[in-house]
Amino acid sequence: MAAKIINGTEISKQIKEELKQEIAQLKEKYGIIPGLATILVGEDPASKVYVGQKEKVCNALGMYSERHDLPENVSEEDVLALVEKLNKDPKIHGILVQLPLPKHINATRVLYAIDAIKDVDGFHPINVGKLVIGEPTFVPCTPNGIHELLKRSGVDVEGKEVVVVGRSNIVGKPIANILLQKAKGANATVTICHTGTKDLASHTKRADILIAAIGKPKAITADMVKEGVVVIDVGVNPIGKTPEGKRILVGDVDFEAIKEKAGAITPVPGGVGPMTITMLMKNTVDAAKLQRGIQ
Repeated sequence: MAAKIINGTEISKQIKEELKQEIAQLKEKYGIIPGLATILVGEDPASKVYVGQKEKVCNALGMYSERHDLPENVSEEDVLALVEKLNKDPKIHGILVQLPLPKHINATRVLYAIDAIKDVDGFHPINVGKLVIGEPTFVPCTPNGIHELLKRSGVDVEGKEVVVVGRSNIVGKPIANILLQKAKGANATVTICHTGTKDLASHTKRADILIAAIGKPKAITADMVKEGVVVIDVGVNPIGKTPEGKRILVGDVDFEAIKEKAGAITPVPGGVGPMTITMLMKNTVDAAKLQRGIQ
């Protein structure tokens, strides 16, 4: 029996509708319009598309957005000065620096310069530390989206064996920390696998929930998972183009083969991807409430 498809496009639409109502209430009751500032350095085409999408969603939800496009050769000092200016701007509740930055700019220094209460990407060490110890904080957007997909799809995580393949600071480590917390929608037994893991399949076969975030097309095959597994595929790997010139994207798992064994699975595209920007918007709304002391 084929797996249930976890539809990230539909779930992200639900969350956006909830956010739209919350934003309207914040404006009506408190005169607050949640504001997001994005900083884009250089002309990277993919980064320009991402920033444009964020701006579009902001506007659609009734939020305030500012876009700061800087030249490739901008100095690190100028970027830091802009971050400091946005830190002090009461209209701006969230600051996002689009990565990657040019090599002459220290990305860590720039990200750490963002005020932790405006760090809607969840990369500041204060927010990372709070996540690890289980305090409320801004959670990186993709792992936050994965957690919402699991909760809203009715996947019971408590006590389950979760295997995360990938240990990045953006996805692997944060989602592992989210799911091992002693909290509702979590409390799982979590294993993190990575490039140094020996006999990967011996770990993935144990998984009740498998989260693949390694950036290798179809790296997880059907013989590496057990019947009924829930699969969250974070990978977005271009493997060619259609005759019409459209990119062909596949995930980190062999979707067609695994969907015949899995209990539930996210597609690529249309799974985790749509959730990331949506959770950025949610973090920005939460930041606006936090900065005004609204519960």
